[in-house]
Amino acid sequence: MSAAETEKSGTNKGLKFTNTLTREKEDFRAIDDQNVRLYVCGPTVYDFAHIGNARPVIVFDVLYRLLRHVYGPDHVTYARNITDVDDKINARALRDHPELPLNDAIARVTQRTADQFHKDIEALNVLQPDHEPRATQHIDGMIEMIRLLIDKGHAYQAEGEVLFDTASMPDYGGLSKRKLDEQIAGARIAVDAHKKNPGDFVLWKLSSEEEPGWESPWGRGRPGWHIECSVMSAHHLGKVFDIHGGGLDLIFPHHENEIAQSCCANDTKTMANYWMHNGFLQVEGKKMSKSEGNFFTIQELLETDNFGGRKWPGEVLRLAMLMTNYREPIDFSVRKLEEAENLLSKWPDPVEKDAAPSAEVLGALNDDLNTAAAIQALHALAGEAARDDSKMPVYSASAALMGLRPVAADLSGVDDAAIETEVARRLEALKAKNWPEADRIRDELASQGILLRDSKDSATGERVTSWEVKR
Repeated sequence: MSAAETEKSGTNKGLKFTNTLTREKEDFRAIDDQNVRLYVCGPTVYDFAHIGNARPVIVFDVLYRLLRHVYGPDHVTYARNITDVDDKINARALRDHPELPLNDAIARVTQRTADQFHKDIEALNVLQPDHEPRATQHIDGMIEMIRLLIDKGHAYQAEGEVLFDTASMPDYGGLSKRKLDEQIAGARIAVDAHKKNPGDFVLWKLSSEEEPGWESPWGRGRPGWHIECSVMSAHHLGKVFDIHGGGLDLIFPHHENEIAQSCCANDTKTMANYWMHNGFLQVEGKKMSKSEGNFFTIQELLETDNFGGRKWPGEVLRLAMLMTNYREPIDFSVRKLEEAENLLSKWPDPVEKDAAPSAEVLGALNDDLNTAAAIQALHALAGEAARDDSKMPVYSASAALMGLRPVAADLSGVDDAAIETEVARRLEALKAKNWPEADRIRDELASQGILLRDSKDSATGERVTSWEVKR
């Protein structure tokens, strides 16, 4: 492999990103300014994507938009995969469609789930990647990479499996900073007697007659999870590319094992020059889980009243995700969504005119994708644009760079007279100091998306209430 294929030989264009590999914020230099390459781990399509899955999709969509702006749309290649072969998919297919042959049931589950994923992220205003490979399209490449790893002494067969020999890679653990001799087998590392080391992981496993499988030199079987991304990224982006992204939970073991497979099979020192990871997501201060009753899919937030008693526009979900630095944990809450919606409602409609984004918004994004600072700058610019039409093109370009659009109030089905009646009843309750009744009316209107604002009449000094639709 030539130096040009591995070294950061591109020009310094002012971008800085925190590289998980070094734990430092670094100047970004592409391998080739004419083809900047980004890979992000996509969904495993056994169930609808949850709001935790939405975060990396949104975060790295902003990164993709930024790279396209800096290098030009024709000079950026983005690949985000779909995992459509997995034991969880098999289990879901058997559960949901026991009447169908397994392969047909799997196809039904993966197609329905992938279709919903695409519908969800379209509502979040996420651009389509340049490539969206599916694991089942690259089985031959996986078999070839496993064969190379065996031939080079990095993998071995044992009890129907092909396993990667972690001890064969001296610097295994470089991304997660875990030393091999310090690893303790835990929830995500299966301890089996047939492994040479507890941390050895599956590259290929045999399939029963009831399980999906492909013919290979080691018998009819299916790939392990980690090998899939190594092969798909190399196929579309090359053996070494610029940026690999994903959630913090993927650093170990998934991304660590991707590096091990790719470097050992391809004889390279690295797989990607920069590794970027978004932080964890909680819901209302708690870890998201079905047992806690706070597990929500993107589809639920967009189309049902399950979170906060109402549906939420995709633009609001997107902004709420970007209001926190991508590397920090985020507490996803009704209050945060309301804050995002309130902000968006104050922004003017953008215009379709060519202009460059503002220096403040672009500067914030260039500095380690600081979306929180970029939003502050964008909000100030929105205020200027509302007062001065000459600012509209720059404001519009800045909003487009972040994939953000204003939210218009939904006035369909709003009965003005009925609301005015309820507002008057609440004012009477306040005058009578019937606080519980006043609060009840306010909360009832809020559940319908009606926001009340109390103030004093400047002439009479009496309490007055205005209202607006905030849904």
